[in-house]
Amino acid sequence: MRLDELQMKKGKEKIVMLTAYDYQMAKILDEAGIDLILVGDSLGMVIQGYTDTKSVTVEDMLYHTRAVARGAKNTPIIGDMPINSDKSVEDAIKNAKRFLEAGAHGVKIEGNKPKVVKTLLNAGIPVMGHVGLLPQTAESYRVKGKQPAEAQKILDDAVKLDELGVFSMVLECMPESLAGRITEAVKALTIGIGAGRYCDGQVLVINDMLGFDESFAPKYLKRYVSLNKMIKEAVARFKEEVLRGIYPDKEHTYH
Repeated sequence: MRLDELQMKKGKEKIVMLTAYDYQMAKILDEAGIDLILVGDSLGMVIQGYTDTKSVTVEDMLYHTRAVARGAKNTPIIGDMPINSDKSVEDAIKNAKRFLEAGAHGVKIEGNKPKVVKTLLNAGIPVMGHVGLLPQTAESYRVKGKQPAEAQKILDDAVKLDELGVFSMVLECMPESLAGRITEAVKALTIGIGAGRYCDGQVLVINDMLGFDESFAPKYLKRYVSLNKMIKEAVARFKEEVLRGIYPDKEHTYH
């Protein structure tokens, strides 16, 4: 499905987006029929082991975007522009084009950066906005928009991005009521993470919803399975069978 076709779902059908960082996961998500795959700079934490997204480079993102593009043949892919990749209009257009060459169908930009967004859109590059909590510049991870002034600023930023022509925007970690106001105020699809029920769609980090890290438990996160436990159990069985001489058996040996 094309990005412009997705926009026609606003107000009619919810949008489902998940992150992916490698070929196999992208292939699974593609076969599952979700609407969008985000190659998120969250890979800095769940893949690279950093405490935030601030160390992720353009080269990191392009590497993973290429891998995801090899796995997802039918699902639109959005590449997350990492920190410092859009500091200038020139940098933004150069790096965004590299994302498209790597297999992305559009890019995500954190925050309200009118010149950057306008330049990319004028170049025919679809842009997903991102308001609320902005991990690339946040000093701490907390809910944004609880205070009236901050909520108004987030709403104003969302409206401005919508006027520029973004096809969608991520609403991260904000009160449900604010996300609802934004969703009603903009034509773009709103995709929430920690933003409640009233968004046009939802996104989660795939590693989080699959329960890879049991210590990560923000309020908005629902784990749909605990792969941490399942993987440990499988490894323990493998270890035991090797030590006891059970594996490999005749069935799993060439003769």
